Amino acid sequence: MDASATARRVLSRLEQVGCRGRIVSVQHVNDLKNGIGLSHQQGLFDEVFYRERLSGFQFRLSETCPEARSIIVTSSPQLQQKVTFRFEGRTLTFVVPPTYSGHTDQIAEKAIREALTPAGFTTQAAHLPAKLVAVRSGLAEYGRNNITYIEGWGSFHRLKVFLSDLPVVDDSWVEAGLMQQCRQCSACIKKCPTRAIPGDRFLIRAERCLTFHNEREGEFPGWIDPAWHNCLVGCMLCQTVCPANRGLRQRFGPGESFDEEETKLLTKGVSPDELPAPAADKLKRLGLLEDAVLISRNLNALLRQHLPRECG
Repeated sequence: MDASATARRVLSRLEQVGCRGRIVSVQHVNDLKNGIGLSHQQGLFDEVFYRERLSGFQFRLSETCPEARSIIVTSSPQLQQKVTFRFEGRTLTFVVPPTYSGHTDQIAEKAIREALTPAGFTTQAAHLPAKLVAVRSGLAEYGRNNITYIEGWGSFHRLKVFLSDLPVVDDSWVEAGLMQQCRQCSACIKKCPTRAIPGDRFLIRAERCLTFHNEREGEFPGWIDPAWHNCLVGCMLCQTVCPANRGLRQRFGPGESFDEEETKLLTKGVSPDELPAPAADKLKRLGLLEDAVLISRNLNALLRQHLPRECG
């Protein structure tokens, strides 16, 4: 089977398991690296955000995957999850946004391998800027909030990037830009309480983004109003008002429920290995097990909005 036919087989197999994908030349790794580097030089990234989120990508493929000839980026649909907690006789429900569960990564990788292996090609996961790869490959588009959107799925999806030794015959590579409907829309700008989404530039001020701060350990900055917290992790404010998510934002996955004992343990900030197996399994299904201590801090912040006295 030639490279072109194999590429079609990869994309077809991804579709069969509910995913979508694009395949581009590995030579575009330099475009990714240079794009991020230029924005950094222009001062468009806060230094703390750049150091923690953008400086660790593995652009030196000669060291990690010297045989790589293509980049395969995939998108898998994911819904929000409602998570219910029983606490002091009350039942409270909070949301986990899409993208946190990695189970779809395994589905996508398995599909890619099933398509590549019979033709003698291989694949491996890559640590590259997934949103940028997805947009520049034509798989996704950027919203004004710098979140990626897929036709029919809105922002409710998860991206994953892989490398392969499959040669690229039909390369697709486009400039990054906003969705057309964002050009006359300011819904997310108005909704964002931290003013992280500016109206005068393409990149958001990520250091102001609530998601950035509640995905980091430690105390919240003093300028964050406790009333802004709206999810167990991440933030859904800009996505829930986005017109591109109309018809999708009220859909939820099966979710999880934690009883009084499990909730109390979570508020105490115990490590994953200290949790009872049922509670640990629930966090694992949500994609949050390794972040149990961080989730404890976020959960306490949410509980304090609903209970007048100190929690945890």
